[in-house]
Amino acid sequence: MRAKSTPLSALLAGIFGVAVIASCQTYDFEPVDPLAIAQTTKETVITARRSKPDVMLLVDISGSMTKPVNENLIVNGTRACELKTDAGVAYTCGEEAPCDTAKCPTRWSELQGAMGPFLAESGKLVRFGLTTYPEPPPVTDPPRSPTVPELCAPSTGATGSFSVRAEIPVSLDSDADLQNYASLVNDKLQGIPNGGDGRPRGGTPTSSSLQFVGTKLRSNAEDRDQIIILLTDGLPNCNDNNEFNGSSADCRCTLESLSQCTTPQSPYFKRGCLDKNASVTAVSALKANKISTIVIGFGAETSAGDGPSVLNEMARAGGFARACKASIDCGTGDTCDVATGLCGRSFYQAGNREELASALKSISEAILPGEPCFTPLEPSQLPSDEKLIVVYIDGERTLAGPDTWSLEAGGVRFTGSACTKLEASRPEDPVTVEVRAIRQL
Repeated sequence: MRAKSTPLSALLAGIFGVAVIASCQTYDFEPVDPLAIAQTTKETVITARRSKPDVMLLVDISGSMTKPVNENLIVNGTRACELKTDAGVAYTCGEEAPCDTAKCPTRWSELQGAMGPFLAESGKLVRFGLTTYPEPPPVTDPPRSPTVPELCAPSTGATGSFSVRAEIPVSLDSDADLQNYASLVNDKLQGIPNGGDGRPRGGTPTSSSLQFVGTKLRSNAEDRDQIIILLTDGLPNCNDNNEFNGSSADCRCTLESLSQCTTPQSPYFKRGCLDKNASVTAVSALKANKISTIVIGFGAETSAGDGPSVLNEMARAGGFARACKASIDCGTGDTCDVATGLCGRSFYQAGNREELASALKSISEAILPGEPCFTPLEPSQLPSDEKLIVVYIDGERTLAGPDTWSLEAGGVRFTGSACTKLEASRPEDPVTVEVRAIRQL
């Protein structure tokens, strides 16, 4: 797939020719400054569909996932996320006391709400697995409070581990089987409660969990993409082998209480420090073995402070940074670095269910096997008017219509005999699709 430039005058002539042939009418165009015109050509060589990718969901179940999405939410004049002690002292629900998610949605309940539709829509085209981190603390009899090492334990495949909720189904490939398996993955995810036993709790041992989950995928696989989708709401920490400790100026304490990092006797003397370097290194090592990592930040901690720089580096090292051709592709408040082709925020960021669902939709479009009858276009590639687009199939200009193609919000949809031709393509007999468009800036 490539984008290239063609002479603007020739493209305009071609478009006007299509308009005349299609309807025997002429159109008046208002004069515009030539500098306000962008011309794009997208050429795609269609062959058989790619194999369905192996995708391991690596989902953060640290204690902060039980925090409210909006702790200041007002419902019927009342603070929905506020609880009170017996003495009448107000406090916010979350890790210490579970929120009523029907009134006060939490990060975890919003994640569950977004992941259900995502798995339902993408399940038949992806071999999904599910791993959570940190490792859930052990259940003891009588019950006791977990130790810091237990709260900081990364995902493992050890006996008795509950981290791997669903293995990647390497023996399945049919649409029906994979859709059923995606439903099982969703059931496992929905079964993690917002409060009580089994709830999200603990720290964010990202680097070690990434290293482990890489063993659940196939290094250097050639037959299908190997992908990790990392969904986290916090900064990576919990590394008891961190190169920094609380006595170092390079330690960025990730805890609310700075003294937990700076006190040498504290179990968080190293574990509390930001684990950026090891996390980026883990992602880079995975990419070197042809395992890509897609990074989603969910919540306030990933959108401010050290969050953006850490997740940006991880996203770019993972090989799935948010790409762009113009700032419009990056969304509101973000810009495109045209030289690198990357958005300023290279990871996906979400603050609530709707934003997470939107991020997951974008990701599904990027990872799903190629759909022969749809050529996606970035916002910067779409024409400013539906008349300002020309489509060629194997070098032959093809007019829009029910048996050929139509323009949709996200690209060009092929139908009828045109779609049949694309679906019949093979590596030894490919079909070339070329879309030329003009956009008034």
